[in-house]
Amino acid sequence: MSKKILVIEDNSEVRDNIVEILTLDGYDVLSAENGKIGVEAARAQLPDLIICDIMMPVLDGYGVLKILNRNADTHHIPFIFLTAKSEKSDFRKGMGLGADDYITKPFEDTELLEAVDMRLKKSLNLHEIVRKPDADLRTFFSEAKAREGLESLSEDREVRHFQAKQMIYQEGAIPKWLFYIISGKVKCYKSNDYGKELITHMYSEGDFFGHLPLLQKEPYEENAMAMEECKVKLIPEKDFRLLLFNDKDFSAQFIKMIANETTEVEQQLLDLAYGSVRKKVANALLTALKHDPDDKDIISVSRDDLSKLAGVAKETLIRTLSDFKSEDLIKVDGNTIKLLDKPALSNMPQ
Repeated sequence: MSKKILVIEDNSEVRDNIVEILTLDGYDVLSAENGKIGVEAARAQLPDLIICDIMMPVLDGYGVLKILNRNADTHHIPFIFLTAKSEKSDFRKGMGLGADDYITKPFEDTELLEAVDMRLKKSLNLHEIVRKPDADLRTFFSEAKAREGLESLSEDREVRHFQAKQMIYQEGAIPKWLFYIISGKVKCYKSNDYGKELITHMYSEGDFFGHLPLLQKEPYEENAMAMEECKVKLIPEKDFRLLLFNDKDFSAQFIKMIANETTEVEQQLLDLAYGSVRKKVANALLTALKHDPDDKDIISVSRDDLSKLAGVAKETLIRTLSDFKSEDLIKVDGNTIKLLDKPALSNMPQ
């Protein structure tokens, strides 16, 4: 069965040309001459993909996308913007609203067909994943589009290389970037007046960090340092804010991430205040494990950093690790630690 594509374009010559190209390639093509008619057609026909001009009378392309994104039946439909403009502001605004791709006029036939084919294949893959009896399609597509927003946010950005122990930002500096880790690990930490450090967060490949100061518009309250050689993408604050405040799925995903981080920090503070040394060290091992994805149960982190993550003296950490080793909770091999009994570590008494 051929895929159904809706073309929304006010210029009849351009619209007819697109319809002809897609029809010759075997697609079932619908068309609409303005945004209002296009929205009605999308709701009635539920096409597999929508190609929409930005500048149109009655209702522009941005309005079309906003309306369709609020509808549970049309929210998941791949959306390609068609525009004669190439200014970055147009691309950023469309990205913020959740567009999947852009085609800039004038375009080649092959460029159009390749964009359509790629988006349809990606959509098909998403459908295949959720063919389960109890799958919640609406939840899945919301999360999928949020992930696409995260991916698009990190595309084509400046990449900086940091050596181990090199500072990425310092307490008191003014935030300008959202950071995305391509490779390596980063720690965020606070220091007291005597130079004693407490690691508040650890981040690894695929993680964003530095977002809270951007949202609060306040100077950094902690330091960020590369724990090993790192490649980090720098995302401008305005691009981050544009996507955050214009894409509800992306916003929900980011709020969820912040909530998880807040919960972790609250638990860490409770453990530091009331937990036993064994509980603190066990939690530090489990936290470090989350950011060492290369091997499921093996972590590679210095004893110095592990003690700062646990909030205990290095000597105390080493004694506790020795106890855990004798109890067959962990296995120590040089600089690596293998967690042998995660349930026991997770349920370590206070």
